[in-house]
Amino acid sequence: MIFLAGAASLAFPQTAGTPPGDAHAVPVIDGGIGPCSADFTIHDSAGAPVYAAKVKVHIAYGFMNVRKLDLELGTNVDGKARFIGLPDHIKHGLYFQASEGDRAGEAFDDPANTCKAQFSITLLKKTQ
Repeated sequence: MIFLAGAASLAFPQTAGTPPGDAHAVPVIDGGIGPCSADFTIHDSAGAPVYAAKVKVHIAYGFMNVRKLDLELGTNVDGKARFIGLPDHIKHGLYFQASEGDRAGEAFDDPANTCKAQFSITLLKKTQ
């Protein structure tokens, strides 16, 4: 039984908890597969921060990209979110998608070039 609990902790990324009531604490999720990170600031077309926007990434890594990891995180009241533990060498880079309601935006990162990436994404209305 202990083996299963240990395997489960490796299979699921860890989310660093934020203290209740601290709306300005930046949410962080740890992929646990490398030293790189990506910091996001999400805002609307007027430049205002977007609260509770979802930022997600699909990571395929390892030999023949057999290993896969999906991470998703919501933004704080300042429109900020942080991914840590991202791989530093990945074949196809990382494609981040941000969305809130009917608005969306995206960002691309090649961690081999920018291991500590910072992105500012403007959410625009999705085209039908």
